[in-house]
Amino acid sequence: MPAIDDLKSRTSPVFSADDVTVLFVLGGPGAGKGTQCERLVAAYGFTHLSAGDLLRAEQNRAGSQYGELIKDYIKDGLIVPMEVTIALLENAMRDAMSSSSSATSTSKKDKFLIDGFPRKFDQAVKFEEAVCPAQFVLFYDCPEEEMERRLLERGKTSGREDDNAESIRKRFRTFIETSMPVVDYYEKQDKVVRLKANMKPDDVYAATQKELVKRLGENF
Repeated sequence: MPAIDDLKSRTSPVFSADDVTVLFVLGGPGAGKGTQCERLVAAYGFTHLSAGDLLRAEQNRAGSQYGELIKDYIKDGLIVPMEVTIALLENAMRDAMSSSSSATSTSKKDKFLIDGFPRKFDQAVKFEEAVCPAQFVLFYDCPEEEMERRLLERGKTSGREDDNAESIRKRFRTFIETSMPVVDYYEKQDKVVRLKANMKPDDVYAATQKELVKRLGENF
């Protein structure tokens, strides 16, 4: 994993937007981001990186120096320090690019869906400054009542510590207070695709496909 100190001091991205396509995927907890990402991976060959999944894996990794810190932040519905999350994402991107380059000799761009990130404005700025500029944001917009219903249903089988009513409401508050300013920031740059996420998954996916073709072209 890249050293945290190196990440803090870095002022130019390690990956070029000419070589790598990065789409941020945002939406409140339970908006259906993961479901849509799975379908986009299958159809278009994206690599799906979930910031939350990477953090949970690091939390459970034996010997992790950040495990306890991550656990405490997630339990309280708070945002993990950005350097930790960005370092995990950069490492995962390097691993994926290494695997793809060894598996194929074509020069097609590596494509990433970064799901549940950036969750704060400073994360957005630092990621683009130190790792790679994003093409745009897919924002899955879903009413809070529907997201809570989905999460409570998922909590019956997910085993996740934060799929309970108290943690869910903390996560909603955190999303509104910290992640919506990120959406607003990119919206001012015309870099947000806003998608209604309270429709049937097939309808949300069809709308997503249409917007991707509009932004990236037929053969992205």
